[in-house]
Amino acid sequence: MIEMETPKLPEMLEVWQDTINWQPSKSQQQKFQELYEIILIGNRQQNLTRITGPQDFWEKHLWDSLLGIAPLLEANSNNILGYNLPKNANLPKNAKIIDIGTGAGFPGLPIAIIHPDWNITLLDSTRKKIAFLDKAIAELQLQNTRTLLGRAEAVGQQSQHRENYDIAVIRAVGQPSVCAEYILPLVKVGGLAILYRGHWEEENTLNLESALSKLGGKIKLIQPGKTPLSKGIRHCIYIHKITPSQPKYPRAIGIPHQQPL
Repeated sequence: MIEMETPKLPEMLEVWQDTINWQPSKSQQQKFQELYEIILIGNRQQNLTRITGPQDFWEKHLWDSLLGIAPLLEANSNNILGYNLPKNANLPKNAKIIDIGTGAGFPGLPIAIIHPDWNITLLDSTRKKIAFLDKAIAELQLQNTRTLLGRAEAVGQQSQHRENYDIAVIRAVGQPSVCAEYILPLVKVGGLAILYRGHWEEENTLNLESALSKLGGKIKLIQPGKTPLSKGIRHCIYIHKITPSQPKYPRAIGIPHQQPL
């Protein structure tokens, strides 16, 4: 059987620039293409993603993944973290980032590709997905990336991970308060949690603020937007960690979902 040649991802350099004020280098574009090919091959063995067309993949996995860290790519952007850094400075070298419930590696892998100076941890509770990610990391030669098998509720209570990360990201599909309970205990005081969402309403803000009073966080920014091709609704919620999370959070596995804050 003749293998079909993998489609090429669109470059979209002007769209990158117009929407998040950044463009990938040639080497980063090549890594994105390699990631795309790895995902397509992996999809034959397990259900990683239904988004496989080149334009859809570019928009809903690559662009969408980097949307959340777009403010950190801009000049003089680090005030969002509360860091007192000079203009045009980036996050500290070797900043620690954790992607919670990473699945097929989004948004963590695209972030790792464009930030080789950051240390990226991909957390997922599915062993098969972690095995796939280990292989993908090796094939992409990402020296800054590792995987972690586990549930956020358990990992958040482990001393080597609790309040150990500068930034934590999560594609937030559940209630905001549940996502916050998963993510905030892993973030250092002074660090940042980023929730990737679709629609967002005032009720979501009230729900989240109530939970954050217990988790040591404060909403720094709610950034609305639209995907550049399909015009899908997006929101990125930036939460500043201002005090340590109470020791009882996150609660035992399953409890945050069953009994949201």
